[in-house]
Amino acid sequence: MATITVIELAHLVGGEIIRGEAAMPLVGLNALGDAVKGDVSFLGNPRYAKALRETQASAALVPTDFVASSENVPAEIALIGVANPTLAFSRVIEFFCPVKRERELGIHPTAVIADSAKLVPELVSIGAHVIIGEGTEIGEGTVVLPGAYIGSDVKIGRDCVLHANCTIKERCLIGDRVVIHSGAVIGTDGFGYELINGRHQKIDQVGIVEIENDVEIGSCATIDRARFGSTLIGEGTKIDNLVQIGHNVRTGKHCILVSQTGISGSTKLGDYVVMGGQVGVAGHLKIGDRVSFMAKSGVTKDHQEPGVYTGFPARPIMEGRRMLASPAKVPELIERVRQLEKKIEALQQKASE
Repeated sequence: MATITVIELAHLVGGEIIRGEAAMPLVGLNALGDAVKGDVSFLGNPRYAKALRETQASAALVPTDFVASSENVPAEIALIGVANPTLAFSRVIEFFCPVKRERELGIHPTAVIADSAKLVPELVSIGAHVIIGEGTEIGEGTVVLPGAYIGSDVKIGRDCVLHANCTIKERCLIGDRVVIHSGAVIGTDGFGYELINGRHQKIDQVGIVEIENDVEIGSCATIDRARFGSTLIGEGTKIDNLVQIGHNVRTGKHCILVSQTGISGSTKLGDYVVMGGQVGVAGHLKIGDRVSFMAKSGVTKDHQEPGVYTGFPARPIMEGRRMLASPAKVPELIERVRQLEKKIEALQQKASE
């Protein structure tokens, strides 16, 4: 079992001891509400101040400007000040729960790889029952886990991880250090049909999907190929599980798309766009840099001004919150109207007497 002292922990996370016994041993980690004696935890958000007051942890990472008192934290807890407790706690996780990422290089004997595929067996890891199509190129250090399907003429960069049973369809381009989780499908046909003589006729989708460096794509996310040209996922973008991205969508760099978000075809996102869970975006829109949509927002028009939006249709956050709160007032307003109607009826009867 891994053990670390308070002073060693401070060195590990690049922090300073605000208070506490430097030699006290720590043997685990947990959230503030679940921690027990010997654990280290962290205060990543002021809203959890109550949990810090009540925690059983032996040590906690807190912001560097945190002022400790008997009212906001138990006296026996060691405190280590860091610039970003949430980020620093990642180092604690790495210490107590190291993830074994090394995978044996080489090709599993059950993998099916086209003769024209380009890869160096000694410099990649190809798992059991992987299929790799004609003309596909895979860069050094890339790991393809069991059951993944990679179509023909795909190009995959260096140090990528393709998890079990993901699918990369023909001619798609994947950059370096891209992570694609299980069940994700990259390059399925865009959703395009024309109604001809009462029947839906499929429109060919002959473009590709291009994914730039350092992108991560969650399980069961789907990214459609373009009708022409490319659907583009910008550098550093992080896509959660169960996200749908339509044909010819182009995201900027370092966007965040949370679970069950859906973006319709040909919409363009700027850099650092954030979409909370279940955001729905109409097609052919333009979203500017640093625009954020809160969960369940409905995006029906262009939004170029940086800021936070919410509601359906999405509005600037304060206006959107007022609109979202309005339906709750309807029963009260109905009752007030009924009372007014009764008063008017009484006055009319009195006037007629």
